[in-house]
Amino acid sequence: MTAASTGSPRGLGPDWVPGLDGMPFRRAARVILVDASDRVLLMRGHDVDEPSRTWWFTIGGGIDAGEDARSAAVRELREETGLELDVASLVGPVVTRSAVFDFFAVTCRQDEQIFLARLDAHGTHEDSLSRDGWTEVERRILDELRWWPLDALADVTEEVYPEGLVDLVRDLLAGWDGVTRHLGTQEPADR
Repeated sequence: MTAASTGSPRGLGPDWVPGLDGMPFRRAARVILVDASDRVLLMRGHDVDEPSRTWWFTIGGGIDAGEDARSAAVRELREETGLELDVASLVGPVVTRSAVFDFFAVTCRQDEQIFLARLDAHGTHEDSLSRDGWTEVERRILDELRWWPLDALADVTEEVYPEGLVDLVRDLLAGWDGVTRHLGTQEPADR
């Protein structure tokens, strides 16, 4: 299926549709994945039109037609990292946000449900990470997967999404209170 036949803009997948505001839009599910050492797994991507601009973000992506957010979150985790989780291991959604960003030279909006998941097994998990499930588009824009200690992540100079992730994870490590936090609309600082 082509982007033109689905109404999605050139370069974007079929899950992107024109939103009410005219921007390409999709619903997405993401995972804040924390290991037994309280490190968070993030991906680093870059702007296809400005490769020197990079940022870190949580694992996740679009919700397919007929799929719920939890199923999408574990599917995206498997595709993007090779790690398998059961839907029941997800907590939340702990956060929701609407993200406005440039993707393939198009300004897009993505409404996200973000879940928390813990890996209880001790070990680094670096050897378990796989890029085998990455799509052609992901291979063009994604640069690496990395487990981040929270103190080190707090010191990075690159953008990290969602904004305030370090404080959010620290709060969640103390225990989720059952309240989904709504972060509103988040846009890159240079927009």
